[in-house]
Amino acid sequence: MSPSDSVAIIAANHGAIPYFKGGLKGVARSMPTSGALDRVATALGIECYETPTGWKFFGTLMDADKCSICGEESFGTGGDHVREKDGIWAILAWLSILASKNQDEAASFVGVADISKDHWATYGRNYYMRYDYEDVDGEKAKQLMAKLVASFGSQIGKSYGAFTIATADEFSYTDPVSADVTEHQGIRFMAADGSRFVFRLSGTGSTANATVRLYMEKYQAPKAALVEGEEAAEAAEAVEGEEDPLLLQTADALKDVASAALEISGLQALLGVDQPTVIT
Repeated sequence: MSPSDSVAIIAANHGAIPYFKGGLKGVARSMPTSGALDRVATALGIECYETPTGWKFFGTLMDADKCSICGEESFGTGGDHVREKDGIWAILAWLSILASKNQDEAASFVGVADISKDHWATYGRNYYMRYDYEDVDGEKAKQLMAKLVASFGSQIGKSYGAFTIATADEFSYTDPVSADVTEHQGIRFMAADGSRFVFRLSGTGSTANATVRLYMEKYQAPKAALVEGEEAAEAAEAVEGEEDPLLLQTADALKDVASAALEISGLQALLGVDQPTVIT
């Protein structure tokens, strides 16, 4: 279970949690967190806020009664009962969801894997992975980010395998409550379907000990969304026996996105690294 999927599934099943019996005011995620939560919010007809990394941005939304559930890609998850991440609350939320799915004691147990697969079959799956390159030269890391920004114009419309870049930008956030603007929060290259890769830089107070983080995401639509009407049955027969596109290994699903990110950035040559320090 990825952190991004966890917060999306909690939101999708909020009716199983007594605290949310009146519905959700809205939801929020940090920008590097996958777009799985956005798809749930669209289905529920509520706002999904995309914020910079940092819990204070969620707190502002909660204080203004704009957000009920929020989460980050590192398993920071919470509700509007507290202005900080709450792991115990997340566990209790999941236990409530499991209880709601298993009311028939005579039926087979419905577990986390079953709930995940059902969620993907409804909303599609956001495959997600993060590479961390730690303790790299700070000046070279800044050069990397500048190179990426300079490449925006030349990369729009280019394809890397199945990944075609539709837009590219440097994320900035205007707080809907305070109107404060937070800039330079990450460099994004995005496909039309929400697939993307994102570079973020941290620890550049000196020329050493910088960390470059690369976030990669690919959206796979559910089978039912690929066709409509009478074509649905024929399409279902056509994929019978093939590997389910919603159940691939994450690294395999993201290979084109990863290849594009590394080729465009030239990260390995510029930073003098072969592999990320940490893969999550």
